[in-house]
Amino acid sequence: MADINPLYTLAGVGVGTLVGLTGVGGGSLMTPLLVLAFGFHPATAVGTDLLYASATKSVGTVVHGVGGTVDWRVVGRLATGSIPATLATLGVMSWSGAQLGGAAHIITATLGAALLATAIAILFRRQIVAYCHARLGTMSGRSVARSTILLGVLLGVMVSLTSVGAGALGMTVLLVLYPQLPTNRLVGSDIAHAVPLTLIAGSGHWLMGSVDVGLLASLLIGSVPGIIFGSLISTRISDDVLRPILAVTLALVGWKMFF
Repeated sequence: MADINPLYTLAGVGVGTLVGLTGVGGGSLMTPLLVLAFGFHPATAVGTDLLYASATKSVGTVVHGVGGTVDWRVVGRLATGSIPATLATLGVMSWSGAQLGGAAHIITATLGAALLATAIAILFRRQIVAYCHARLGTMSGRSVARSTILLGVLLGVMVSLTSVGAGALGMTVLLVLYPQLPTNRLVGSDIAHAVPLTLIAGSGHWLMGSVDVGLLASLLIGSVPGIIFGSLISTRISDDVLRPILAVTLALVGWKMFF
């Protein structure tokens, strides 16, 4: 029986609330909190957060699936790139852990860079999408498919190393590649793709011994009511206020972890 820590449950409530308010994936919030505030090893924080994300996003996938807001073609293209990339990254991490005595430095530096990139994507998403549309114009169906697979490869590597990237970064690129699809359909597709991605990556971390079961259970107990609460009050708080605050926070945390 896993030991439930009320402090970690409270952290789950807080992160779940912020996810419900902003729509940004919990990895960019939870992983640095576990490392910087609670002192967990980066690999343990990433591995535990991946399984936490898989469980919570499974619920979101069911909701979006029932509502018809998942484009399974997009999900399939992303998974074609992300699943092999995830398995390859886990293999390299397992080898480097055995050869180098742990990959904490690599994970911490990559996490810092991912947080900085996520902050930029959150803060300047509209400008990035508009700029790319103006420069790229209309892409052919084959180019879109290839670019989506390449995006999957990038997300597979980033998520396996840091648990960050599938939310803000992935959504920004999807908005560029699929301007004709409704945003809620892209959000649903991004969430659905994150389930197998985080499950495989999290399972790999579990096999490498970098998952804390008690921490995972504590986070899940708090995150569900937190997400519900955040979603309910999200309409009362301006997104134009929340996103800059979140972006600046992630940028500062990323800078600290990277440097």
